[in-house]
Amino acid sequence: MATPGLIVTVCTANICRSPMAQALLQHALRAQPEPLKSWQVVSAGVAARPGDKVSENSVQALKKVGLDISGHTSQPLSRELIERAQAVFCMTESHRAMIQFTINPVPRNIYLFREFMPRAAGKEIPDPYGGALHHYEACRDEMVEAIPSLVEFLKTLAKDRK
Repeated sequence: MATPGLIVTVCTANICRSPMAQALLQHALRAQPEPLKSWQVVSAGVAARPGDKVSENSVQALKKVGLDISGHTSQPLSRELIERAQAVFCMTESHRAMIQFTINPVPRNIYLFREFMPRAAGKEIPDPYGGALHHYEACRDEMVEAIPSLVEFLKTLAKDRK
């Protein structure tokens, strides 16, 4: 059963992209009126080990926009988390495919983080793992670019819940 207002961001190991996406989306939702303002965003990884520290470059990339994710530790994506989520936002099609392949019945609430962008925009966010800081900053900027379209989509979910 979906928990009202629970959003999950997903990447591979939950140490680079999904923690950045979690913080950026949570920050954006805090600026919205209720009910979105109260929604909770969490992150997880399709191949995450529990308790790994977030990558230092992810911390630095978000620090540059005023967000602190230094305390984040990874968690694996679970069936329970997917079932509780109002929406799950993946970084790539392979993440979505892994979820759809392993969870039965196939969840209908799995989307790409950039799925709601205009058609010409790339839909996947590449993994910056092991790259220089500018790769993480580019990743962050692709997420920031997608946030307005995500917020609009989440507004429709909030309306549908009424």
